Amino acid sequence: MAKIVYGGFQHETNTFAPDLADWAAFLAGGGWPGLVSGDKVWDTIRGANIPAAGFVEKALAAGDEVVATTWCAASPSAHVERETYERIAKLILDGIEAALPVDAVYLDLHGAMVAQHYDDGEGELLRRVRALVGEKVAIVASLDLHANVTTQMLTEADILVAYRTYPHVDMFDTGARVYEQLTRRLQTGRRPAMAVQRLPYLVPICWQCTDIEPAKSLYQRLEQAETESTHLSFATGFPAADFDECSPVMWAYADTQSEAEALLAPLAQAALDAEPRFAGKLFDPEEAVRYAQQHAGSSRPTIIADAQDNPGAGSNSDSTGMIRALVACKATNAAIGLIVDPASAAKAHAAGEGSRVRLSLGGKSGVEGDTPYEAEFVVEKISNGKVEATGPYYRGFKLDLGLSACLRIDGVRIVVASQKVQMADQAMFRFVGIEPTEQDILVVKSAVHFRADYTPIAREIIVATAPGSMPMVLENLPWTQLKPGIRIDPCGKVFEPAMA
Repeated sequence: MAKIVYGGFQHETNTFAPDLADWAAFLAGGGWPGLVSGDKVWDTIRGANIPAAGFVEKALAAGDEVVATTWCAASPSAHVERETYERIAKLILDGIEAALPVDAVYLDLHGAMVAQHYDDGEGELLRRVRALVGEKVAIVASLDLHANVTTQMLTEADILVAYRTYPHVDMFDTGARVYEQLTRRLQTGRRPAMAVQRLPYLVPICWQCTDIEPAKSLYQRLEQAETESTHLSFATGFPAADFDECSPVMWAYADTQSEAEALLAPLAQAALDAEPRFAGKLFDPEEAVRYAQQHAGSSRPTIIADAQDNPGAGSNSDSTGMIRALVACKATNAAIGLIVDPASAAKAHAAGEGSRVRLSLGGKSGVEGDTPYEAEFVVEKISNGKVEATGPYYRGFKLDLGLSACLRIDGVRIVVASQKVQMADQAMFRFVGIEPTEQDILVVKSAVHFRADYTPIAREIIVATAPGSMPMVLENLPWTQLKPGIRIDPCGKVFEPAMA
């Protein structure tokens, strides 16, 4: 039996995005449960596809004493506000201090958090935890597959374990794997040896999907190479954080340094060799719609990922490029979601179902090349935005999208909501009366996570490049702080800082 104290602080930071993550963002959760502390944590996360849920379930089954501090997450956005970071970090650290003495600390982290005052939000938190508990207490953490894993994170933690799927259907399972690694760490009484390889290129998120090549084979090899006494992780990185440790990273743990290095070497070489295969076809908006129209009337919808306005990567899910393309191409039996626009949702509610309402819809984030879509819409359905997720990514989640509506213009239906949540579950169409399996064209504000629930119903999935805060061609971002020499896209332009 062990005494373990745990907490969670999750944020994926797009330093090019329009809005900061403030205290209210963590209270709201943005598709995740809102901030909770103490005894409420376990009741809130139990059974959900969350790493902490998998870790705690394993620990309780083993008879360990498990003490919660604070768990929170916010929708991806720009930097975490300074005061918010400090407030949440204090909640976690105060909770750990109150639980001392402990055998271990477990943190449910993302790994790509940038605060206003720290480029490496998780590394700073881990540093503070280590300073509090000392060198003898084991510190372990789960990380998102998109973590930008830093030297400080690897140094301060005994063991870091990353997800192995994108869409992230294994978050719960990753927490359970962290517990297994912690058990071995406590049995041996020492930190494992570690080997690390940082890759020299960034990968656009739409090509990091582990259901397609080359990531699919890389992660299969990683899992097959592990033994009972070793661990391997590969974080493909979040390529929208402008600091010098933004990159994919692979790392291995083993009993000895030589064993860790030997374990990692062939996998790191495979990832280096895979660089040119992290690519695919990108469609401009009207090209995507016309392509989808060629297959209208088939038994399954063509799904268009509006990947650059993906709220899961920090965008605001309100750009109108794909709406314009659908209408311009006279698309029929088509649906798009979510357009996050609280003012338009409120006007739709005020007008009522069956009415016509003129709106300035979306386009309010100041994204280059995007403006509100001015038109008259039919209000087909209104909703309070309460959605019970049914797909594998949001498994166990009850989403609150705020005031919501289904609007129609010509043959296009638009799901409008008030809260920013990635369109990764079919229930997010159904709650306003749209049956996704019966559409010819579905446009989703997501890059990859939607694939977990939508691939089984899709005739084909394609990626469009309508305006948004997360370009699928990374060279289009105004980088200033990357590590000199890193390739901004696979086999692409080498980053060199501007001369002063």
